[in-house]
Amino acid sequence: MLKIRILTALIIFPATLAAVFLAPAWLFRLIVAVLLMAGCWEFRRIADLAPQTGWALVTVQGLLFAWMLWSWPMAGQDVVLLLAAGCLTWLAMFGRLAMYRTGTKPDESYRRLGFLSAIGALTFCWISLSWLRDLPRGEVIVFLLFLLIWASDVGAYFSGRLLGRRKLAPAISPNKTWEGVYGGALLAVAAAFLLANVIAGLDLPPLGLVIMSLVTTLASVGGDLFISIHKRTVGLSDTGTLFPGHGGILDRYDSLLAGAPFFALAYALFVL
Repeated sequence: MLKIRILTALIIFPATLAAVFLAPAWLFRLIVAVLLMAGCWEFRRIADLAPQTGWALVTVQGLLFAWMLWSWPMAGQDVVLLLAAGCLTWLAMFGRLAMYRTGTKPDESYRRLGFLSAIGALTFCWISLSWLRDLPRGEVIVFLLFLLIWASDVGAYFSGRLLGRRKLAPAISPNKTWEGVYGGALLAVAAAFLLANVIAGLDLPPLGLVIMSLVTTLASVGGDLFISIHKRTVGLSDTGTLFPGHGGILDRYDSLLAGAPFFALAYALFVL
């Protein structure tokens, strides 16, 4: 299993870099839409949707992406308002984390919220990434977002293993600790300064970088937990099988779904 995970990661990482740095902006938007549509397909399972409702979700999301791809950048003209709406949507969805209880089973309310959550999470992630990619040196800025999430994950893993004492959300993810969150945030801030102001020469304001790093780290942890409550509720270990050894799109990019709108809004407010 470990060998399969490593081999898959060796494919995912360069493919991600190629999409970010080599694809023109229009192709990047299309690639992201295709990947998120695969995530929409997985959402049918973790939201416990009936076949007909699941197809309705895929249809609605597909039509939304088609309209946004066709009308971009007109669709993103009021981008700060859209990003703020995305963050507010996620804050509302994070409320479901506090309401989760061990042994919760899917009911009609859960399915309705799952349907709406899928559309909100996928749509605002696409808007955020598309807008960031269109900025001057947008490919570096998008990579900075990915780097923050990767650094947060790595920092959380090692600091959690070495120092973890206080459980973050034991009913949802027993291995996550507050010490892991702090370690992830510190490494994310360090990685942001290293890439932005040392390697890439973006010369971003220090306060803006710190705020952007912290809110992205916290949101990415919330996104991870958000997908986890769905998997636990329906009794699935993975959202899909697209990436052997890693699971599905939502398993690999759960942190990005929530992290992207908060990163983009922080960039718009504190960096631009």
